[in-house]
Amino acid sequence: MDAPDASDPQPTPADLAAYFGGAYPTLERFGELLSTEGIVRGLLGPREVPRLWERHLLNCAAVVPFLPPAGRLLDIGSGAGLPGIVIAAMRPTQEVVLIEPMERRVNWLNEVVSGLDLSNVTVLRGRASDVFGQVRGAAVTARAVAALEKLLDWSAPLLEPHGTLLALKGSSVAAEIPAPNVLRHRGWLEPEIFEARTLPGLEPTTVVKVQRSR
Repeated sequence: MDAPDASDPQPTPADLAAYFGGAYPTLERFGELLSTEGIVRGLLGPREVPRLWERHLLNCAAVVPFLPPAGRLLDIGSGAGLPGIVIAAMRPTQEVVLIEPMERRVNWLNEVVSGLDLSNVTVLRGRASDVFGQVRGAAVTARAVAALEKLLDWSAPLLEPHGTLLALKGSSVAAEIPAPNVLRHRGWLEPEIFEARTLPGLEPTTVVKVQRSR
């Protein structure tokens, strides 16, 4: 297993506890699951373990301030539970639906939800297109799932009127944004791109926020 780069800032447990507040014990256990059973199941690479918090858990947490304060939250392509499990731990009063097509990942998600006692989480097996008509929410989240244009098409039927897509993307995401006339035609407002920060010294997370216009 690779050691973390000495130049990379490493958040301390005290830093993490201060940032996550009441969600920290749950996320600490989630991190332990990812760095053990998650490796065995191929959900996370061994080299990611030393940088699990800054590269994954804090990266996912950066989207939380942009979420609506109420309403159901849908996470498509949930995979190992990033960002869906992080969101659920940080927003315990909101319903979070994890949507994932692969059976082995769905099994993992159900085990994690049960093990962490996340009573606000439901796991649905299927692609986004498979659950059209079954569930809708105030916001859809996605991390490392697909190009932005595809995410917009997949999210539209899952969102309530004026709902929001929040995508965690790379810093070059501006190149993925469709032309303004295409966005208007498909019922979207102009995207906003944010460099969302968590702890001092860590790389920001690029969050793209796109709201439905109808």
